Amino acid sequence: MRTATDFSPLYRSFIGFDHLAGLIDKASRADKQSSYPPYNVELLADDKYRITMAIAGFAEEELDIESKESTLVVTGTKAASASKIERKFLHQGIAERNFERKFQLGDHVKVIAAFMEHGLLHIDLEREIPEALKPRKIAINGKSLLEKTTLEAES
Repeated sequence: MRTATDFSPLYRSFIGFDHLAGLIDKASRADKQSSYPPYNVELLADDKYRITMAIAGFAEEELDIESKESTLVVTGTKAASASKIERKFLHQGIAERNFERKFQLGDHVKVIAAFMEHGLLHIDLEREIPEALKPRKIAINGKSLLEKTTLEAES
């Protein structure tokens, strides 16, 4: 059983980390997401990921993939059966129910492709770090810019 943790003392001293605090709150909440459909999350290479969902019985037009803000939402809506014949199952192990599965995406993670193969839905993701956030090498020139501008001003 999970106990609620009060993170409010952290909010007073961490300015600008509202997004992180929101993620902690979401993770600590007792919202239970259905385990259907089962899925895998794979690391394909540095900054490349794949989500694979087992969605047997769903056609492409019955699926919707939407990426908004930092959340990926996969929805499956089973179309109403066109035939009025009611089927009688002796055993029904293949679920034919609607679903909605949400995934929290990290910063700069974007969906790059989605495809179906053998009853599996594959969603490829990639982290694209902007140039401004990538590490850069700083050259050592011997004199600071302040010294150079002072020497230029004196001459």
